[in-house]
Amino acid sequence: MRSGPLAGIKVVDLSSYIAAPYGCTLLADLGADVLKIEPPGGDTLRQYPSTLAGESRAYIGINRNKWVVNFDAKNPLSSPILHRLAASSDVLVHNLRPSVPKRLGLDYERLKEVNPRLIYCALTGYGESGPLKEKAGYDQVLQAMTGICAFQGASRGQPEIVMGSVVDFYAASLLAYAVTAALYQREKTGEGQYVSVSLLASALAMQSGRFVWADGEPKDVNRDLRSGGITGIHPTKSGSIYLSANTPHFWRSLCELTGLPQLADDPRYESVRKRAQHANEIVPKIRAALATRSALEWEQIFGDRVPCCAVRTIEEMFDHPQVVSQGLVQTLQHPTVGQYRGLVNPIKFSASEASEAFAPDTTGQQTNEILRRWGISKEEIEDLRKAGVIGPAGPAK
Repeated sequence: MRSGPLAGIKVVDLSSYIAAPYGCTLLADLGADVLKIEPPGGDTLRQYPSTLAGESRAYIGINRNKWVVNFDAKNPLSSPILHRLAASSDVLVHNLRPSVPKRLGLDYERLKEVNPRLIYCALTGYGESGPLKEKAGYDQVLQAMTGICAFQGASRGQPEIVMGSVVDFYAASLLAYAVTAALYQREKTGEGQYVSVSLLASALAMQSGRFVWADGEPKDVNRDLRSGGITGIHPTKSGSIYLSANTPHFWRSLCELTGLPQLADDPRYESVRKRAQHANEIVPKIRAALATRSALEWEQIFGDRVPCCAVRTIEEMFDHPQVVSQGLVQTLQHPTVGQYRGLVNPIKFSASEASEAFAPDTTGQQTNEILRRWGISKEEIEDLRKAGVIGPAGPAK
């Protein structure tokens, strides 16, 4: 039994790659019991390059707190079992193209008949209507399509990808948010519903502050949300530091602590807009001062008086005192990787104890045990294995 706000909620995860699977992981973080169904060869993400032995780093990080079964959902013989899983679950999530679920007998209309309370969530690349609805969607493709790449590389005159699968992870958050809202509505109405999330909508939602075009504005209007001027990453004697000094008191503190109080008193620089206009005059002076100490030293000097942070690597965050104090890192055990440290419990609730975190299974590791726990008999499992719906049983955990 799991604990958390969604304890008791059962989720069937039929998705692969990043966006939809991580959306299900966020539900698992809240205590939902998530059953991830992978084809006999495993989720494609398992095959991504990794320095870990026997498993993909990306797969492990994105699929924590899930039970994994080795099951070919595209085999026609799988439909009755998938219908039974849907009938006994609260949520089903997939990232199939719009025309595929009906062909597999997994469309909402059919599953609604076996479970009217089912929250059925489909994550697509481009939504479920329009000329691109059947096109496969990927994070960086949507970045290129929606202006993210053009904006990211504007200062260098060349489009650039924002690394880190930002659209996928934002879509995952929207998925978890949407499913949770649908579960809340079900508590009031007793009925399930169809929930649709797309990478296209997610990529545009991420840019809501730029995705505004007033009547009469030219096409090339400046949509930059950044304050410009001082705000940004600056080199120091050793390492780099990010500074944000937009408000009057932060700006004055920055000037005083860098030994440049005259800048704070200059009326030409009295507002964020004016400082952005005069950045070519201000930035060299600030950087000359920053060059006298390291980024970590400046971080200590600025303290709470200037919003800032020395630029760190992700490896440094495992032991960062703030991360440790929040309990965000835990040592987990994986059957092939062994012990590793990873993220746990990104959300805290005062009235709900967090569930114990665990690493995702290897493909087929506990397929028999998990399917039986979800109501599939031993005989049915053997029949499915003989028919090729289920791959070979993995080693016992």
